[in-house]
Amino acid sequence: MPVLTSLEPVRIVEGGRLWLRGDGFPQPESTADLVTIGGVPARLACASADRLAVIVPAGLSGGAMPVKVAWVPGATLYARVGTVLATGLHQVDNPVFGPDGALYVTYSGSRGQEAAVSVFRIPANGGAREPFVHGLVSPTSMVFGPDGRRYVSSRLEGRVYRVFDDGRYEVMASDLGVACGLAFDAEGNLYVGDRGGTIFRIHPSGRTETFATVPSSVAAFHLAMSPDGHLYVSAPTLASYDSVRRISPNGAVETLDVPFGRPQGLAFDATGTLHVVEALAGASGVFAVRPGSPPELLVAGAGLVGLAFGPGGQMAVASNESVFGFSDDVATGFSRTFPE
Repeated sequence: MPVLTSLEPVRIVEGGRLWLRGDGFPQPESTADLVTIGGVPARLACASADRLAVIVPAGLSGGAMPVKVAWVPGATLYARVGTVLATGLHQVDNPVFGPDGALYVTYSGSRGQEAAVSVFRIPANGGAREPFVHGLVSPTSMVFGPDGRRYVSSRLEGRVYRVFDDGRYEVMASDLGVACGLAFDAEGNLYVGDRGGTIFRIHPSGRTETFATVPSSVAAFHLAMSPDGHLYVSAPTLASYDSVRRISPNGAVETLDVPFGRPQGLAFDATGTLHVVEALAGASGVFAVRPGSPPELLVAGAGLVGLAFGPGGQMAVASNESVFGFSDDVATGFSRTFPE
């Protein structure tokens, strides 16, 4: 008799690969509704005697959704589906939560494209996105500074802009190469990742210096500052596998022994746990990386590039075109089976 025991991960967005685990699974029939999520058929990707993988369908509403398998009608697993917060975007790095819970997202566009809106604001109450910044070309990465203002890099112009609460902006620093990832440390220094391989440090006085050098990237650099003052960097290359690098406060570069196929956005949650977006096709998702343990898949989704944690513990994950929100605890990526 087939038995369902768990699904992995609990949190999913459209296009992600959801694994159903158990024992004694029969050879699945080629039926469109073998597995359903929220009543919507999910396409079977692969199967074996102890697990199935399905592709999360589009069009699901957010929240807890029942996952059912036709040949185990007496068991239901529940997945949490990310709520679509905004779409029609062009993200290449993390979205950013403000102190008030509002989420800021970009329309980066192709290199040199002058989009009508550069940065959108999504209110904390879940309302429709609002135009916030106009006129920035190729906005790439964002971060809130210790002064409460937003800082946005432009990979085309090699600049970082300081953005005020009314959407106006000014140049904060320039001549930064292909400026991508951004992160602040506790002393107010801003770190900027140049895709050519240089990590710049900009002091509060405005003085800019080379902080560290890492291999160049074929895409955007992504930065995150840990609670203990170490800078984490991901930068996809042409290699089969890439790793996340950790840079000490004195600029010493260390490669973490955690290979990813195509790591992108990085963020730390309130507990200080590092989260990495893996963008490799077929394995795209958000992974929690804890010392001494293999990476744990927390969210599955297609084409993810970034993530962010809000002041209330909420989590947002971004693909190139859309941003999805989860408001529940994201401490674990597994769900058990509940009998009906």
